[in-house]
Amino acid sequence: MTGHSDEASKVFFKRWAGNTDLALPAYATPGSAGFDFAAAVDETVVLKPGDRRLISTGFSAAVPPGYELQVRPRSGLAAKHGISIVNTPGTVDADYRGLISVCLINLGEEDFTIRRGDRIAQGIVAPAPQFRLVEVAELDETSRGDGGFGSTGTR
Repeated sequence: MTGHSDEASKVFFKRWAGNTDLALPAYATPGSAGFDFAAAVDETVVLKPGDRRLISTGFSAAVPPGYELQVRPRSGLAAKHGISIVNTPGTVDADYRGLISVCLINLGEEDFTIRRGDRIAQGIVAPAPQFRLVEVAELDETSRGDGGFGSTGTR
């Protein structure tokens, strides 16, 4: 990776017991932005429409300081089956070392089956600098001001 020190360009994964059969998270192609996480379920899981379920990946990770691991839906699952992630993108902080799980939701109209080893989400490593947080009495003026959801229109 260009522009990164050797250690800053690595994410270390720890495989949890009972998951030796699962592939290490990996990029599907040389141009992929995200790498795939697989389901570490012991039994087949059926997500009915509207259901959500926390699905283990079988791994924990060490992300370099100043970065986060974003866990995002897979576009094919979303488009074909309505499968998404409740808190998308989910964040794995640089100091978290616990099991990575994905809270999947079925927004589709049909049951969706998750089997061991199915690719269920993708991970993207992104910069996450910490800033000084400062309270002020007033904020600077902008042309948008306090216009919220939909305030800039649709065109």
